Amino acid sequence: MRYLILSDIHSNLEALEKSLNLAGGRYDQILCLGDLVGYGPDPNAVISRIRPLAGVMVRGNHDKACCGLMDTEEFNFLARAATDWTRTRLTPENAEFLRGLPSGPVQVNGIELVHGSPVDEDEYVFDTLEADRVFRAAGAPLVFFGHSHRQGGFLLAGDVPARPLPLPAIKDNEPAGLDLQPGVRYLINPGSIGQPRDGDWRSAFAIFDSDRNRVDFYRTPYDLAATQEKMRGEGLPEPLIARLEVGR
Repeated sequence: MRYLILSDIHSNLEALEKSLNLAGGRYDQILCLGDLVGYGPDPNAVISRIRPLAGVMVRGNHDKACCGLMDTEEFNFLARAATDWTRTRLTPENAEFLRGLPSGPVQVNGIELVHGSPVDEDEYVFDTLEADRVFRAAGAPLVFFGHSHRQGGFLLAGDVPARPLPLPAIKDNEPAGLDLQPGVRYLINPGSIGQPRDGDWRSAFAIFDSDRNRVDFYRTPYDLAATQEKMRGEGLPEPLIARLEVGR
C-alpha cells in the first residue's frame, strides 16, 4: 500500500493542488495529519478539496481553534488574527466537519498518525531530546507527525539516543528516498504543504510504500504569488504573507 502523507495545509489551495498533481498516480490512499486551516486564504476550498480524498485525518491545533473547540491564548498575535479571520469565513458545514475530526494518535495498519506527538496532540517535536521521550510513548515503530512544519524526523536504533533522519537535499518534484531498516523506530514528518518553516518555501509531503518499507520525500514549487495576492486581498497580516517566501 502506498500512502500519501499530508500535513499542515493551512488553507493554501495553490500548494495543495500542486502537491496533489505531483503525487497523482503514485499513491493508493491519503492520510492527513491535521491543520487543514489557519493562516491561509482558502479554508473552505481546502476542506472541500481534501475531505473526499483523505481516507484518514487527525485534527490539528488550528483546526480546533478555527472551529471554536479551543481558545487562542497560546497563539501569537499573527496566528490569532488569522484564526479570527478564518472563523468568520468558515461555512457552518465546514466548521462542523472540523469539530468532528479525531484527535491523534490514530492507528492505520500498524502506522501511528498524530498531529503533534503521541503524548500530546499539540506538542512540538523539534529535537532529539523530545524525540527520545516521544519514542517511549509511541505505540508503533513508525509514527508520522506534523505540527513543526519541518520535513524530516528522527530514528531510534537500539539503546543509543534518538538521531535526526539523514535526509538528503531534495530537487524540485523528484523523490528523495529513505529505506526504513528492520528493528529501527521512526518519527517522520512529511513537512508542511502550505506553510513550510524549515527554510525551504516549497510545498512538502511524503509517500510511504508499506510493501517496500520506503518513504519518499518531495518538495514542489507552487504559485506563491497567487496565494499571497489572495491573502492581501483578504487583509491578512503582512508578516504571514511575507514569511511564505522564505519558509520561516
